[in-house]
Amino acid sequence: MSLQKILEHRRAVRHFDSNKPLDSSVVKKCIELATLAPTSSNLQLWEAYHVTDKKVLEEMAHACLGQLTARSAQQMVVFVTRQDEYKQNAQAALAFEKNNIKNYSPTEKQEKRIKKQELYYTKAIPLIYSRGFGLWGLVRKALTQTIGIFRPTMRQLSEGDMRVTVHKSCALAAQTFMLAMSEAGYDTCPLEGFDSRLVKKALNLPYNTEINMVITCGIRMPDGVWGARYRRPFDETYHLV
Repeated sequence: MSLQKILEHRRAVRHFDSNKPLDSSVVKKCIELATLAPTSSNLQLWEAYHVTDKKVLEEMAHACLGQLTARSAQQMVVFVTRQDEYKQNAQAALAFEKNNIKNYSPTEKQEKRIKKQELYYTKAIPLIYSRGFGLWGLVRKALTQTIGIFRPTMRQLSEGDMRVTVHKSCALAAQTFMLAMSEAGYDTCPLEGFDSRLVKKALNLPYNTEINMVITCGIRMPDGVWGARYRRPFDETYHLV
């Protein structure tokens, strides 16, 4: 399908056909495609939990407030954020970028570019992503507000701001997954209505994870889509500057 056809096909499906199972390997491939989505600083601070076990699906349906889309889902994929892994992910990204520079940069520029990457991933990233009961965020905000007097600078660096950044990156992966599923002929529904404590318990998630989105998966029933798609008038959304 063309991208337009994929976007038109993707709908939030509320009722799945229980007689039409999904191929788990196809769903797994769609999750793999989701890893191609961009993330801030390429830190990839997210994980996906692919739920196929019937007992766990029942627990998840309960955690998702008993919604029909969850009760009828053949499988689920839960996207979670892992901001706690920023140090190890930064080290992995730095090692990769060093090889990139050695393989693709002119020899005379390699040392300077490697030092720049080292400064970013070993100094800037720990400063930006560290947490400390909100205190580090206040320090960063004060620092950037001072710098901003003299030149343009990033200002959204509180601990809450960085949490939003991590969730935005994860949401890009979740959307990529849903589009990949649509191209495969499968349907999905992203859920915000769930009990996060029960979801964590059902999946035995690490304490430091935050749930970004629960996505139910299956093949739609005729009543699975609730009518035509509503969108605001485009001229209320689009602004040419």
